[in-house]
Amino acid sequence: QVQLVESGGGLVQAGGSMRLSCAGSGINNRAIGWYRQAPGKQREFVARTSITGVTSYQNSLRGRFTITRDYDKNMVYLQIDSLKPEDTAVYYCNTWPPNSNNWGQGTQVTVSS
Repeated sequence: QVQLVESGGGLVQAGGSMRLSCAGSGINNRAIGWYRQAPGKQREFVARTSITGVTSYQNSLRGRFTITRDYDKNMVYLQIDSLKPEDTAVYYCNTWPPNSNNWGQGTQVTVSS
């Protein structure tokens, strides 16, 4: 299994940008997805990247979210631009498809008006 740890969240003003990080040994050999869960809502898919870096996004988020990989660092990133209050959520990374047993703590993103 691949153990993943999210980081980079925090409090950001609306309109700002943030880059989240996903780290884990063996991450280069897995398709990785970013997911988020807002208060009172179900966890939803945000973006994913294949082993070779081919990306896919939730249609409603396309344009503001960018998923990238750094193979040298065994990292996957999620760049979020033009943040909106409705982006407030706990953001998780996991494999694609996600392993239900491997959800971690995630990283909290809070966007203020």
